[in-house]
Amino acid sequence: MIIPMPITTEGVIIEACSSHSHKAVTAEALLDVEKARPVLEQIANKWSVLILTVLCTRPSRFNEIMRRLEGITHKALADALKHLERNGLIRREVLTTTTPVGVVYTLTALRRSLQQPFEALYAWSMTYGSELARAQEEYDRVRE
Repeated sequence: MIIPMPITTEGVIIEACSSHSHKAVTAEALLDVEKARPVLEQIANKWSVLILTVLCTRPSRFNEIMRRLEGITHKALADALKHLERNGLIRREVLTTTTPVGVVYTLTALRRSLQQPFEALYAWSMTYGSELARAQEEYDRVRE
């Protein structure tokens, strides 16, 4: 069951995901995808959310992050960490007190501002994950 959530955009209220809405959607009622898309692409790509979730519990080194993210390649992790650092979501700290020199990744205050949305997304995945799996199975079964 989809529960419509009102979204306000410049004074106009639209019902998101509503099957009851038969009104034509005007351009001013649409979300500003042009502004949101580049930001969401930076934080919601395949690995970024998972990397940021791993770092929620504690600062971690590269290999520790890699061990906790099954299926990620060395290159994919290195690239994702560079993007997250560039976007100000993580900090890379070189530990000169260890031999060999180590690097630890920590979250920034900007990333911590994503805590509530991440917790909501996690809660949603725990609540509806089995429903999502059933929908996928049904989709696949019908198309076989």
